[in-house]
Amino acid sequence: MAMNSKTIPIAVDGSRTEPLIQLEPKNKIYVRATSGRFAAWRWAMVWLTQLVFYGLPWVTWHDRQAVLFDLAQQRFYLFGLVLYPQDLIYLTLLLVLAALALFFVTTVAGRIWCGFSCPQTVYTKVFVWVEHLTEGKPHARKALDSRTWGTEKILRKGSKQALWLGISLWTGFTFVGYFTPIQSLASALPDLSMGPWDSFWVLFYGLFTYLNAGYLREQVCKHMCPYARFQSAMFDRDTLIIGYDSARGDARGPRARSVDHKAIGLGDCTDCTLCVQVCPTGIDIRDGLQSNCIGCAACIDACDGVMDQMKYPRGLIRYSSLNGLTHGWDSATLRQRVLRWRVLAYGLQLCLLTAALVIGLNQRSPFRLDVIRDRGVMARTLHDGSIENVYRLHLMNATEQVQHYRVEALGFTGLSMTSPTLVSLGPIEAKTMTVNVQLPAAEAMAKPGKTLHMQFKVTSMGDNHDVVQVLENSTFYVPM
Repeated sequence: MAMNSKTIPIAVDGSRTEPLIQLEPKNKIYVRATSGRFAAWRWAMVWLTQLVFYGLPWVTWHDRQAVLFDLAQQRFYLFGLVLYPQDLIYLTLLLVLAALALFFVTTVAGRIWCGFSCPQTVYTKVFVWVEHLTEGKPHARKALDSRTWGTEKILRKGSKQALWLGISLWTGFTFVGYFTPIQSLASALPDLSMGPWDSFWVLFYGLFTYLNAGYLREQVCKHMCPYARFQSAMFDRDTLIIGYDSARGDARGPRARSVDHKAIGLGDCTDCTLCVQVCPTGIDIRDGLQSNCIGCAACIDACDGVMDQMKYPRGLIRYSSLNGLTHGWDSATLRQRVLRWRVLAYGLQLCLLTAALVIGLNQRSPFRLDVIRDRGVMARTLHDGSIENVYRLHLMNATEQVQHYRVEALGFTGLSMTSPTLVSLGPIEAKTMTVNVQLPAAEAMAKPGKTLHMQFKVTSMGDNHDVVQVLENSTFYVPM
């Protein structure tokens, strides 16, 4: 079958015969540490993402947790915004925006999210740093693994496992703290009095982090994450990727620094394999664009270091595009190719959805009203011949101040309420009230057996410039 010219070929290794997911891979990757500008950026993103993740649940807003998805109370707090389950459309829009933003970034800059900000990448880097701290450099870790168990191995392995478990459990605790107030979780820790479900989810997410970052690592990126499989649908030949300049680097081979490598038919690649040794997924970037490349740029730092030592120009491995590598484009030309139809389409969708979300939140009423007919009392005739219908009004105050409301029944002549028409709600409070609506006998006699349209009108009793009215449709039934 002929390949579509618009398809971006991404190599996938299909030669494996062993199980895809293994806690102890047959060829364990001992990632070599590297330094450089991109390594500094990766650590900066580790610090930034973890400060936000671990610190955000402890931030307070109006004497409450600033970000809390309180499932028990069915309240969702996002700083000054308070959402009810009926407002899940806004959370859905936020998730759609996040997905579109990921597609937009992927179209422009490939898997840069995977390499710098993805939780799997971030926690794997933290766990590898702990491993480096307790067991040493890659060759020392490999030697330690091959040794028989002794005092040193037990101490090194034990300290690593203790640190891993501590980080994992604190991660699980913090994650649950986004759904259960973290202050109450923390107060329950000393005497181990957390609820059974809170304890279960802390242990579950702790174990999840421990296994993924400690053992599965690159296997998650290579076999479990679907993102790598459909990234080719968002790539084109102008998408920024990490690539090896084969025209400049080949033919590969070792050489002395003093040798004129071009005179002996060699390219700039010394075949040192450092780009493979620092790769967290164990691929050789020189084999071309591959689905297992997460775009972390560790190979760029390693290669630039070798180029500096050999006194060759940097950029043998670099951020570029397939067109850029093919035609040898410079950075200015690559930037000119960013604004293309696919990027503009994602950007337009992002702008439209963001505008819809902002407008929706800005026009959202500070309180909600739901009307429920009392099914036990559909309609009844009173002693004076008037007709009464019973309703249950569910009022929700979405603000963090005490609010007072006036309730009215509208629709046709003679309609009136016999229940209290004023109601007060505390901050973020919901209340259900029973309302009796009557129609005089003279009016009812002219409408036997009819279902009449009516409305409930609820008006906030604040200052004039803060007055808000909500209308909710309902029906009034007149029996035969």
